[in-house]
Amino acid sequence: MGTAIFLAALGVVFILSSRIIWQKAKEHAEAELSTTVQRIRTYLNTIETALNANEWLVLDDLQPEALLNLSRRIVQMNRNVSGCSITAEPYLFPQYGRYISDRKSECGVAFSAYSVVNGDTVITQREAPYDYYHKIWYKKPKEAGRACWVEPFDDFNEGALYNAQMFAAYCKPVYRTEGGERQLIGVISCYLSWARLTETVRTEKPYPHAYYMLVGEQGHYFIHPDSMRLFSQTVSDDVLRSEMTTGGTGTMETDVDGVPCLVCYQPIPNTRWSLALVCPSSDIMNLYHRLMLLSLLTGAVGLLLIMLLCRQLVKRFIRPLGLLLEQSGEIAEGNYNRQIAVSHRADVVGALQNSFAAMQQSLRTHLTAIEQANAETEKRNKELVRATAMAQESDRQKTTFIQNMTHQVRTPLNIITGFAQVLRDSMGQMPAEEVKAVIDTMNHNAKHLCRMVLMLFDSSDTGIVEERSIRRDMKPVSCNEIARQCIDFTHEHFPTLRIHFETTLADDCCILTNELYMMRSVRELLYNSAKYSDGQHVCVYVSETEDCIRFVVEDTGSGIPPTYQPDMYVPFSKVNDLSEGLGLGLPLTKRHVDNLGGKLSLDRSYTAGCRFTIEMPK
Repeated sequence: MGTAIFLAALGVVFILSSRIIWQKAKEHAEAELSTTVQRIRTYLNTIETALNANEWLVLDDLQPEALLNLSRRIVQMNRNVSGCSITAEPYLFPQYGRYISDRKSECGVAFSAYSVVNGDTVITQREAPYDYYHKIWYKKPKEAGRACWVEPFDDFNEGALYNAQMFAAYCKPVYRTEGGERQLIGVISCYLSWARLTETVRTEKPYPHAYYMLVGEQGHYFIHPDSMRLFSQTVSDDVLRSEMTTGGTGTMETDVDGVPCLVCYQPIPNTRWSLALVCPSSDIMNLYHRLMLLSLLTGAVGLLLIMLLCRQLVKRFIRPLGLLLEQSGEIAEGNYNRQIAVSHRADVVGALQNSFAAMQQSLRTHLTAIEQANAETEKRNKELVRATAMAQESDRQKTTFIQNMTHQVRTPLNIITGFAQVLRDSMGQMPAEEVKAVIDTMNHNAKHLCRMVLMLFDSSDTGIVEERSIRRDMKPVSCNEIARQCIDFTHEHFPTLRIHFETTLADDCCILTNELYMMRSVRELLYNSAKYSDGQHVCVYVSETEDCIRFVVEDTGSGIPPTYQPDMYVPFSKVNDLSEGLGLGLPLTKRHVDNLGGKLSLDRSYTAGCRFTIEMPK
C-alpha cells in the first residue's frame, strides 16, 4: 500500500514538473526571441538613422559630384552600412547623355552615385547606365511614396560596380517642391550586409539544437540553418506560415521537418519580415528526462534501503542480547565513549541493559573527573612555565637596565669628576677661556645627568601618580612662547646648534594646557633632533588647523630605522644597547602628549631625517 502511494505521488510530481518545465521553456524562448528582435531592430535602426540624417544633404547640394561625396560619406561614417546609392530620376542631369531603356516607351538620362565597402576600403563611382528604374530597391519606394525595407537581393547589376553579397536595403524616395508641386528627384538607399545580419541572429540560442529562421512577406526563408532552402522554399506548416506572413506574434507546438518543436514567432518592426525561434522538444525536456531517470533510480535505491532497514529492525528486536554483548565487550576493551542506550522494555533483558547503562554512566563520571584533574594540572604547569619565563625575562631586563643605567650615568659623572679635579689642580694656572670651556662641559653633563634623573622619576610609579593630576594645573599658554622657550632650553645644551623657527600664529594665540609637561614634550623632540641630526637643519614649525594647534619638529639626521619604529614608544627600548640614552625620551613624550589630550605622530613619508608632529586640540 505504501509503495503504491509513493509511486502515485511520484507520478503526480513528474506530470506537474513537465508542465512547469514546458511553461518556463516558453517564457525563456519568448524572452530570447524578443531580445534578438530588439537587437535586429537596433541594427536596422542604425541604417535608417544614417539615411534619414543625411537626406537633407541631397536637396542642399543637388550636384553629381556632391551626390558621389555624400554616398561615400554615409558609408564611411556608419560602420553598419555596407553600401549606399543615390539614384536620380530621368532628365535630372542632362549632361550625362541619354539612356534608352529596354522598354521602348521609356527613355531618359541616367545617373547613380554608388559607394560600397570592399574589404577595408570604400569604393565610390558613378555607375554605368543600366535599367535600374525597374529594380526592387528603386521601384518599391517610388510606388509606395515613402521609406521602406526591401527583401534581400544580390548586388549584381549591369553597372560597373559589383559586390558579390546578399543585401537588404532601406530605401527612401526624395522629393522637392517646385511651383507648389511635389516632384520626385530620385531614391536614396542604404544597404545592409545580409551575412552580418545572419551572423548577428545566430550568436545566441537558448538550447543546443535551437535555431532561428527569418521569412519574408511571401513566406520564403531568408535565414535558415539549411542554406539550400534560402530564398527558394517557404515554411511548410500552413498555419505557421500564415501567422508569420501576416505579422502575427505567438507560440505554437508543431512538427518542423518531422521533429516536435516549440516555435515562437514575432515580426520585425518597420519591415514585412518575421523572425521565429525553433526549439526542439528533445532539447527542452532533456533535463526533465534525465531527472525522471535519476528519480526512478533514486526510488529503486530508496526501496532497497527501506528493505534493508526493515531487515535490520527485525534483527534488532530478535537479537538484543547480541548487541548488548558487543557493547559490553567494547567497554571492556577500554572504549568508554560507546553509549549503551537505556531500554524501556520491562523484561529481564531490558533490566540487564539498563544496569549496564548505569555502570557505564558511573565509569564516565569518574573518568571525566580524572580528565578534569589532569587538565587542571596541565594548565597550572603551563602557567608555572610562563611565570618562570616572565621572571627570567624580568631578571634579564633588570640586569640590562642596571648595566645601561650604570653606563649612562657613569659617563657624565666621570666627566664632571675629572674636570673638577683638573680645576682643583690647575686653579689659577689655566687661561680664562679654558676654565670657561671646562665649566661649560661640566654644566652640560650635569644637565644631561639631571635630565636622566628627571626621566627616571617620570617613569617611576611616583612620577606616574603625579602626572595623573596634569589636567588640574592647566592654564592658557602662548603657543609661540612655548616653542621659543624650548628652543632656548635646547641652545643651553647645544650652543652651536642652528634651529630654524617658523610660525603662522600670532604671539597672543594660546592653548589651555599644562605648561611644564607641554614644554617637556617639545624639548624632548628638539633634544633628540639636536643629538642625532647634523646640527644645521633643525626646524620648528607652529601652525593651526580647524581643530588643533600643530608643533612640528624636523631634522635631517639619520632618522629612525623602519624596523625599530613599531617599538619606539616602548620604555627602555633603543636601536641598540650601546647607543646613548635610556630609551625613555619618546615613550615619556608620548605619555605626556596623550595625558594632555593631544596626539604624537611620526611622519613616515619624510625620509630626509625625522619629522614628529604634536597636535593639541584648540
